[in-house]
Amino acid sequence: MVTAVIHIKQDKLKTERVAGGGACLPIACDDCGIYSLCREVNGPDVDLSIPETIVKSRRQFKRGELLYRIGEPRRAVYAIRSGSAKTYVSTNDGRMQITGFRITGELLGLDSIIAGHYTSEARVLETTMVCEVPVDALQIYSQAMPSVGLQMLKIMSQEIVGYQELMLLLGTKNADERLATFLLNFSRRFQTRNYSPTKFNLSMSRSDIGNYLGMAEETVCRVFSRFQEGGLLTATRRQVEIHDLNRLKHIARG
Repeated sequence: MVTAVIHIKQDKLKTERVAGGGACLPIACDDCGIYSLCREVNGPDVDLSIPETIVKSRRQFKRGELLYRIGEPRRAVYAIRSGSAKTYVSTNDGRMQITGFRITGELLGLDSIIAGHYTSEARVLETTMVCEVPVDALQIYSQAMPSVGLQMLKIMSQEIVGYQELMLLLGTKNADERLATFLLNFSRRFQTRNYSPTKFNLSMSRSDIGNYLGMAEETVCRVFSRFQEGGLLTATRRQVEIHDLNRLKHIARG
């Protein structure tokens, strides 16, 4: 009976998030990036609505706060329960290079598992709640339960694919193709988490988008305007509504 109530609550939450099309509501646990780990450790019927699995605690951060800094000893991997964050590194001359944006249900801090320390910084883009999973706990469970190690390999493989896509994006595409690919990437990721794939918030600034895509902020704004004039999408402040996914895919393919 308890398990049935949990599933009903999670299904209701999914429906609300799809209808709302936003990313402000906490994600259902079974849409989270560490759900497979919690399930392997505690079994399929565990109540994931309370932090008693491999999740040590839940913490809330205000917009602009840091989760971790470059060089800090590894502590935990973070799963975003609600909100978003950006990761970035600093160049030798002090410039910042954004390496990724993470949305609800995705993970931060995986780089620390191998390095022993964080190799980038993570700053939240809006009020954000995270589930904290100690790296030591992950290592213990991975050694004791091969299935947990397998799930970790899958998660890290997805990270590698993401970096390969970024290299392709920066190396071969023009400005229109880059922004179209960027928007489609977010559309796919939101859909994976059971959010609307056509109406969502981009919590980062146009300047941050330009930094990530290797484009000037002015170029990002011009391409957004061009897409709006062409009827591809509507952008109101940071909310984007895509009207024609097929055309956007055509542009992204060049």
